[in-house]
Amino acid sequence: MYQPQRAFRTEFVRIRTLNYHVRLWGEGSPGTPPLVLAHGWMDVGASYQFMVDAFNEAFARGRQIIAPDWRGFGLSSLSAPCDHYQFADYLADLDQLLDHYAGSTPVDLVGHSMGGNVAMMYAGVRPERIRRLVNLEGFGLPATRPSQAPRRYAQWIDEIRKLERGEMALKAYSDSTGVAQRLMKTNRRLTEDKAQWLAQHWAHPNAQGQWEILGDPAHKITSAQLFRVDEALALYEAITAPVLAVEASDDSLGQWWAGKYALDEYHQRLTHVRDCRIAVVQDAGHMLHHDQPVQLAQLIERFLAA
Repeated sequence: MYQPQRAFRTEFVRIRTLNYHVRLWGEGSPGTPPLVLAHGWMDVGASYQFMVDAFNEAFARGRQIIAPDWRGFGLSSLSAPCDHYQFADYLADLDQLLDHYAGSTPVDLVGHSMGGNVAMMYAGVRPERIRRLVNLEGFGLPATRPSQAPRRYAQWIDEIRKLERGEMALKAYSDSTGVAQRLMKTNRRLTEDKAQWLAQHWAHPNAQGQWEILGDPAHKITSAQLFRVDEALALYEAITAPVLAVEASDDSLGQWWAGKYALDEYHQRLTHVRDCRIAVVQDAGHMLHHDQPVQLAQLIERFLAA
C-alpha cells in the first residue's frame, strides 16, 4: 500500500451547522499564505495526499496545507438527513473555514472539478481573500436556456422521490479491495498501491461490514436551478487574483459533454478572468492529481512563487 511521505493530521471544526472534517499538513509560519485544497464531487480531502507528497521541501516548509471534506462528503456528515444540496452552501462553508484557518490573511486556493468551480465562484464573491487561484478542471457546465426550467424542476422533484425510495443509493463493497478495484476501473492510470490507500479514506465499513463510499446519495440529485453562464462570467470578471487553469491532456470535458460543451467555449469563458493562464498536464485524465502528482506539484509551485 502507498506510504505517505508527508505526515498529516485531521481535526473537526464547527462550521455553520456541522462539524467539518479537515486534513492538515504542516504548521504554517508568518508571511507564508495557507494553501487550501478543495476536492471534487464524490471525493475527499485525502485525495490530495499524492500531490502534497510531491511538493518540494522548500515550497512546503513553513506552509500550512488545508484540505477539508466538503459537507456530505468524507467525514463531514450533516447532523440530520437531507434530500438535496445547494451549491451556494459550499461558498458559505469555505468562507467560514477561511475565517478559522487564515483570518484576514489571503490564501492560495486550489480546487479540483467541483472544487474548482467553487473556487472560481468564491474568488469572484470574496476577491480580497484569495492571493492566487489554481483551477484543476473546474469547467463549469454547458450553457442553458430558460425554456429548460420546467423540465429541470420536474427532474429535481422526481429524483427526490427516487432518493426517498432508495433508488439512488451508492453501491457498497464487500471489502476495501473492492473499493480499490472500483477506483482503478474508473481511472486506468491509478496504481494499485495508491488505490488501496485511497480506498481507506474514500469509504468506510458500515455496521454490516460492507464498505460504503463516504458520499451522501443526496449529492446525486440534479440541481433545481439551471447553470447560467451570464452569472458565471460576472463572477469570473470579479476575480482579482491571478488564475492558473489546469487541464488534463485527455480532454475529459469533451468526453463528458460531446456536442454540448467543448474546451473552446471554456477557454472563451476564461477570457473574462483579468489575469488567467492555461496549462496542460500530459498523460493525465480528470484525476490529474492522482495521475501526475509530480508534474502538477511543479506547476503549482512555479505559479504560486511567481
